[in-house]
Amino acid sequence: MLQDSVDLTTIRRVLVIKLRHHGDVLLTSPLFQVLKNHAPHLEIDALVFRETREMLQNHPAIRQVHTVERSHRLSLWNGLMQEIRLIRTLRAQRYDLLIHLTDHARGARLARVLNARYRVARDFPSRRGLLWRRTFTHFYKTPSKPRHMVEQHLDALRRIGVYPGLDERKLVFVEGPEETAVVDRCMAEHGLNEKGFIHVHPTSRWLFKAWDEKKMAEFIRTLEVRGERIIVTTGPDEIELRIARRMLAGAGAGTVDLSGKLSLKGLGALTRRAKCFVGVYSAPMHLAAAVGTPVVALFGPTDESVWGPWQVPHRVISQPFSCRPCGQDGCGGGKVSECITTVSVERALQAVKELTGSPESSVRLVERKPHLL
Repeated sequence: MLQDSVDLTTIRRVLVIKLRHHGDVLLTSPLFQVLKNHAPHLEIDALVFRETREMLQNHPAIRQVHTVERSHRLSLWNGLMQEIRLIRTLRAQRYDLLIHLTDHARGARLARVLNARYRVARDFPSRRGLLWRRTFTHFYKTPSKPRHMVEQHLDALRRIGVYPGLDERKLVFVEGPEETAVVDRCMAEHGLNEKGFIHVHPTSRWLFKAWDEKKMAEFIRTLEVRGERIIVTTGPDEIELRIARRMLAGAGAGTVDLSGKLSLKGLGALTRRAKCFVGVYSAPMHLAAAVGTPVVALFGPTDESVWGPWQVPHRVISQPFSCRPCGQDGCGGGKVSECITTVSVERALQAVKELTGSPESSVRLVERKPHLL
């Protein structure tokens, strides 16, 4: 038993800080639910970057999602004014427990200013200075072996004596009624039924995570020939839109192009209705896992044991190069990752067959079982 565990009956308000990208924020969602399950009286808030708010919006265990703009997007004066307003807002909440889930210096500064009774952070190797050590009351350990990021987040709770059950660790994502209505209208317009199509999200804003364009185009055309209905989505960035246009130049009537047309909530609503999601490692892949849709994920330099689809039927496919996962932005930093671009179309097609119930073939895949621990 921990000698310095936190008695949640003495806690009223909690702030969880995750200043990272969309997928990273979504992977914190089980933490909020576990806290609420173990102490229903808690008022739990989140602090995230403004553009990632949708990942936690409408979460049943979260009272309020505070947002902040990234500092580099603001002038020095506007950034200072934003920080002052944020501190005033957060101080008024009088948090008893603060959980900081990254090594972001901004979160540490807030932890010092807010001065919650209990302050939890990870024991980052890069943050061993005296100021960081004195800012927090509890440190959870950095694993020596790969451990899924969901479990690393939950380690912050284990460190204070809150132990999640196996059935409490699911991702939580709630799309709103407006997004649901938009997707339902789109499906009706194109004659699509729930679980009657495959959702393909072929791009990422980080192109070193992407598959070969020609192979993705061939993959989509082959699925069409086999009688599958397909919906293709991308983010709104012009580079992603151009890539999608090139990929779909030879697509037939069986493919619906919604590139850049859906919000994150809309993407979640769409994927929930798909029978399978296919894409590269990105936030939409995590969305698919959150809504329980089987996932085919193409991975390159990123470690799937840390960032792979969470607790959902899936196939992770990549080339078994001895150097992966290297974590680099392409081979030698060249923005192209051969461990993903050299994956064959046949392997991706076979993964779809396996997850949609079609007969298996002799193609062997790199497979990962749904994560539990």
